[in-house]
Amino acid sequence: QVQLVESGGGLVQAGGSLRLSCAASGRTFSSYAMAWFRQAPGKEREFVGTITRSGGSTYYSDSVKGRFTISRDNAKNTVYLQMNVLKPEDTAVYYCAALSSGYGSRWPRDYDYWGQGTQVTVSS
Repeated sequence: QVQLVESGGGLVQAGGSLRLSCAASGRTFSSYAMAWFRQAPGKEREFVGTITRSGGSTYYSDSVKGRFTISRDNAKNTVYLQMNVLKPEDTAVYYCAALSSGYGSRWPRDYDYWGQGTQVTVSS
């Protein structure tokens, strides 16, 4: 069982930056691939990016590639999402998720555990 708690969301102007954190409980954090998703009102949950267990590889959606960076610190049981050059269309609730098998996936249905989400609002 893994519990995930996101933090770091808030209100930022377009062009600004935010860093989200996702803290995981338990001693097996390093055995999970991790991902970030987001969901805007009235829209389906959208893949943002994923990171492998060691943190050696990352993969991003085209909409955030070059602006967002995922990293993890297995000693701190935490995964991060650094978001730069934010745009109003990045406004959403951001979720972290843990995957127990495989290297990562862009499909929400594949993930075993989810956090409660943190709101990110980008004003124009």
